[in-house]
Amino acid sequence: MKRPKKKPVLSSAESRAALRRVLAYIRPYSLFVAASLFVAAASVAAQLYIPLLCGDAIDRMLGPGQVDRSGVWGIILQILAVMVLAALAQWVLSVCNNKITFSVTRDLRNDAIHKIQSLPLSYLDSHPAGDIVSRMVADVDTFADGLLMGFTQLFSGVLTILGTLLFMFRENVLISLVVVLITPLSLVVAAFIANHSYGYFHRQSAVRGEQTALVNEMIEGQKVVQAFGHEADSLAAFDEVNQRLGEVSLKATFFSSLTNPATRFVNNIVYAGVGLVGAFYAVAGGITIGQLSVFLSYANQYAKPFNEISGVVTELQNALACASRVFALLDAPDQVPEAPGAVTLAPDGRVSLKDVSFRYLPDRPLIDHFNLEVQPGQRIAIVGPTGCGKTTLINLLMRFYDVDGGSIAVAGTDIRQATRASLRGSYGMVLQDTWLRAGTVRENIAYGKPDATLQEIEAAAKAAHAHSFICRLPQGYDTVLAENGGNISQGQKQLLCIARVMLCLPPMLILDEATSSIDTRTEVRIQKAFAKMMEGRTSFIVAHRLSTIREADVILVMQDGHIVEQGTHDQLLARDGFYARLYNSQFEQAERPAT
Repeated sequence: MKRPKKKPVLSSAESRAALRRVLAYIRPYSLFVAASLFVAAASVAAQLYIPLLCGDAIDRMLGPGQVDRSGVWGIILQILAVMVLAALAQWVLSVCNNKITFSVTRDLRNDAIHKIQSLPLSYLDSHPAGDIVSRMVADVDTFADGLLMGFTQLFSGVLTILGTLLFMFRENVLISLVVVLITPLSLVVAAFIANHSYGYFHRQSAVRGEQTALVNEMIEGQKVVQAFGHEADSLAAFDEVNQRLGEVSLKATFFSSLTNPATRFVNNIVYAGVGLVGAFYAVAGGITIGQLSVFLSYANQYAKPFNEISGVVTELQNALACASRVFALLDAPDQVPEAPGAVTLAPDGRVSLKDVSFRYLPDRPLIDHFNLEVQPGQRIAIVGPTGCGKTTLINLLMRFYDVDGGSIAVAGTDIRQATRASLRGSYGMVLQDTWLRAGTVRENIAYGKPDATLQEIEAAAKAAHAHSFICRLPQGYDTVLAENGGNISQGQKQLLCIARVMLCLPPMLILDEATSSIDTRTEVRIQKAFAKMMEGRTSFIVAHRLSTIREADVILVMQDGHIVEQGTHDQLLARDGFYARLYNSQFEQAERPAT
């Protein structure tokens, strides 16, 4: 497999842009942020007050016969009370931070799923489903972990540093200056790690999305993989992407792992500096032993947040890298917005295509200067070789794609001037590729008419010849179907899709190989049901089996995006052209006399 090019490491400007977007999501929860800051300050103040109490207790116990027992016990009680206050503040802090984090991730996922509903079909066709799922699930989860760690440790860490400095300067300025002078070294280390880790974490998220897409593809197509003996190639493809994920994860982990030893080294320098200078002061009588212990405790507490903050910064870089992938999805261009004052269609069965041109790729024409006039109630069959534009024409009729040139009108109204909901509600569509949601049989049939009664659902199922097999299911119409109907056959899934359209009975129909997965005997029955359903309705029928469209009012024969022949079945056979050759190629064996 060809190894894809490495993505460039993202710049700090892109990291800042992602951070601004994250802050915009946090803004609605400013009250919880303020509460989090307040309780974090209370927790830090309580924790910083304990060393002062301990130092006072030490000074009350120095020297033989100089132990102030009552004073020491009073200090112990104060310490216990402060510890309870700190624990309570930590609990409230955790509640606030969880509320902020999971509210933000909920909003982010909501925006992402709403965005998917407004994306053009071309975006979904060109991006692996597994990668989109990875952005919405794995990337948002990673973002949540980093954000929660940021709120939990970042606020407390910064406040601990500021509070420690305040208490230390209050006790002794010179010893405090030792701490301040060494501090920039920690900042340099943290900045170095952050600048190098963001790009690697972003690349890690991208490769992980690629891996998820590949796994999704392999699982969905496992029958085909095994049928063609492609297991070794599939494993090789997975090993390749897994190898790349391992390499980039190793680099990301390497830089993030530098955090702990580097900051601990700086912390030890701070602690040693405070201990050395404080010892000289204590020997000279400038401070007491209790005050020295306070300074050493503060030096340790001051240095510890730098270690935590460096780790938080690394996790935040990972979180921002994942968030930027979600934001890239949110920033994808929406489908062409509806025209100002778009009208609601009142379809009468008339459809007009005038000089329609369309291409998926700019340099590859597919449909050129296509013209068609459909009268109310006509059955229009569309036939032709694979790749001639049949399904593309259906996509244009439904406005899944917009035409590049020309126009399509329904009831005399250009579909670009009508609402998409009214246009798509005018058609009932049964596709060759079936889709069922995870839910009951009843819910799947009533997908287009949620308020339908059970009697209406059963009538639609009977019309689609699905009622008998539904009754044989364990719970009948209340049987829960697996994802995409995994616990029923392909033919049964198609019957349910047909019943779904039978229930709605919209003014116009689109049948794209609607009976491709049904046995011949059932197909005859379904064709009769379709004939009844199509009475008085304009219908577009895409078919490869030409026996299913003999009764069509008009047969359009397409080749290379053009209508090369048009007429009824008998007229086209009499013309002995392209359609006749297609038809004869399918039925020459069946019509050959026995010898």
